[in-house]
Amino acid sequence: MATESTTNESMQAQLQRGGIVGGALLALLGVLALFTPFITGIALSILLGAALVVGALVHVAAAFSAGSARSVVWQVLLGVVYGFVGISILSNPILGLTTLTVLVIAFFAAEGILQLVWAVTGEGSRVWLGISGVVSLLLAGMLLVGFPASALWAVGVLFGVDLLVTGLSMIMHGRTTREATSAETPAEAAG
Repeated sequence: MATESTTNESMQAQLQRGGIVGGALLALLGVLALFTPFITGIALSILLGAALVVGALVHVAAAFSAGSARSVVWQVLLGVVYGFVGISILSNPILGLTTLTVLVIAFFAAEGILQLVWAVTGEGSRVWLGISGVVSLLLAGMLLVGFPASALWAVGVLFGVDLLVTGLSMIMHGRTTREATSAETPAEAAG
């Protein structure tokens, strides 16, 4: 039983260290993305294009087992759309990056409007929803006013910020968990 407890503690320690190391790597990637937003945006655009091409192949493959003729037609049509968009993005990643930026602007605008409506009509912490809605609309406006130049940096910066914040939160979570585990271990040994 003591061996099992020691093994569990060892595994927990390894997981905590892994979370801290993983968080540090994500934070580092986030900083790199912030310093190279255009390259990051192009890489994300290429990744999206490749994912769409793979999706096209999956839809075409699914057409062979679709059953009815109608299902086959829909699967093939979806495959053609996925393939066309994926190949278009891969052949011109900057156009893909511009499209991603337009989608980000639309997302921030829709999110801001919905949060403001919720803040006015909903219940709960309406002030924070309202603030979040205003910030989202300001971000959408900032990107829209700077468009198309904002397409060169917006996606990369936003992705970099997300990686940095996620990495830092993983580090802090790992440290907090490790401190809590360290505080519990002496108390359990005494009891």
